[in-house]
Amino acid sequence: MAELENPHVMPKVISFLSALLQRVADSNDAVRRMEQQKISVFHGLTRPTISIHSYLGRIFKYANCSPSCFVVAYVYLDRFVQRQPSLPINSFNVHRLLITSVMVAAKFMDDMYYNNAYYAKVGGISTAEMNFLEVDFLFGLSFHLNVTPATFHSYCNYLQREMLLESPLSVPKPLKLHCSFGEDDSTPQKHQLAV
Repeated sequence: MAELENPHVMPKVISFLSALLQRVADSNDAVRRMEQQKISVFHGLTRPTISIHSYLGRIFKYANCSPSCFVVAYVYLDRFVQRQPSLPINSFNVHRLLITSVMVAAKFMDDMYYNNAYYAKVGGISTAEMNFLEVDFLFGLSFHLNVTPATFHSYCNYLQREMLLESPLSVPKPLKLHCSFGEDDSTPQKHQLAV
């Protein structure tokens, strides 16, 4: 609880999320070298020099959104890649996906949030690009923004489990970001998501 009392201390959930996304991006980068992947508006021409952990720390520091927004952003990322399986998360798109998913989560979850121009500055992109990414992201989610408490808790638990059970990657293959849930958000589906 001390983490939430001091607004400058990054909550553990953000560290867990950054570590998980780094593993996913690294794994999919390895696969990318072997397989052709679709390029999207979220792809940069080069890999950003800022780490995922530092980028999430920057977003946390300047966006002033609640820590729960980062879990909801994670849910949105999972939903996005489930609906866009040809666009796996990698080091060329993860930063733009993160700033967009956190912004959308803050708008949906928090009573007060910054506008797109502010998030663009935080994310190091133009306002026009931020607007375009938001629209593409929302359509990619089919505007499915509601997150039930059960889904929220399952994603929190998954983040904690993944960090406790972190194991080295031996064979490069697509990693799943989370298991896919059915309509009632409680029954795992048999297929797995390749991210």
